[in-house]
Amino acid sequence: MISGSTCSLRITGRTDGQNVTTEDTESTEELSASATINGKEVFDLLRDDLAALEGEFGQDTVSGVRAITEIGEYLRAGGGKRIRPALLFLSSKLFHYQGQGAVRLGAVVEIIHTAALVHDDIIDEAKTRRGRPAANTYWGNSKCVLAGDWLYMQAFKVAVQGRNFRILDTLIELTQQMVEGELLQMEKLGQVIAIEEYFDLIYRKTACLFSVCMRLGAILGGATAAQEEALAQYGRDLGMAFQIVDDVLDLTASEDVLGKPVASDLREGKLTMAVIHALERCTAEERAKIETILRERAFNGVTHAQIMEILQRCGSLEAATARAARYAESARKAIRTFPDSEIKRALLWAPEFVVAREK
Repeated sequence: MISGSTCSLRITGRTDGQNVTTEDTESTEELSASATINGKEVFDLLRDDLAALEGEFGQDTVSGVRAITEIGEYLRAGGGKRIRPALLFLSSKLFHYQGQGAVRLGAVVEIIHTAALVHDDIIDEAKTRRGRPAANTYWGNSKCVLAGDWLYMQAFKVAVQGRNFRILDTLIELTQQMVEGELLQMEKLGQVIAIEEYFDLIYRKTACLFSVCMRLGAILGGATAAQEEALAQYGRDLGMAFQIVDDVLDLTASEDVLGKPVASDLREGKLTMAVIHALERCTAEERAKIETILRERAFNGVTHAQIMEILQRCGSLEAATARAARYAESARKAIRTFPDSEIKRALLWAPEFVVAREK
């Protein structure tokens, strides 16, 4: 769940590798002045919606097949920040939407996210998730693959209840992007990839879902086409920032905080932004060490501490964090034309939360 912590980080800059002129920006000071809200206040805004979400999630993952119900409940009880449905709620509230569709679609996006995690853990042969044994360690890969498939289908079954073809089209495109992202990542495992390939992967695997959550809320609220696109852009940039920070934390946080082994991405043959940055700047000997881990999918003869020394010497962790901050700032600027409100202030706070989080 979203925590009640505060965040005071100042974010500056821009995003997608392109320069921004002073004509198309709003000053950071103006944006910061609007964001006078903290995590507890955001949670209070969404308390009832998040409580309803848990009930809907629990109800929607019940099946006549006991294994599916058990796996669904295990996954739901594992928690999480619920940031994706929270974004959907905030987006719909911008337009004063008060129907039940937001909670229903909030459960849909959380079920889709959960199904993706189940499949990810099987593909990655993960043993832990959020500090607990991964579901496949209890029920086995075969049952979990099918449970993940069932969750995807259940998400669409719930979504159909709204009888909104725009929403269904959006969700279909989303799941296609996510599956394509997973397949592309599998093809690139153990390989050195360009930064543009990395950004494409994290868009498909993470940022696309953030963007869709904002778009769904806008559709429910009856937004104009321009408003919908602005919110979708906000979600995209926020999701990019979220994943870059997640990848940095995978290298820097402790196992207790992560709920999984440190440097899991590198050990699984996945290159993330900080490592790609270092590979472009390190010595041939240092590059060979990183490539050995990628190739062997293990820290054989190379320690995590040695990799951290390379990243620190090349300024790679700082570079990745700075890029995340630029995406976060871009997200804030995407919604600058919306009138000031408590909901807008919550959306302005979210990028700060994403960049400053420690897990």
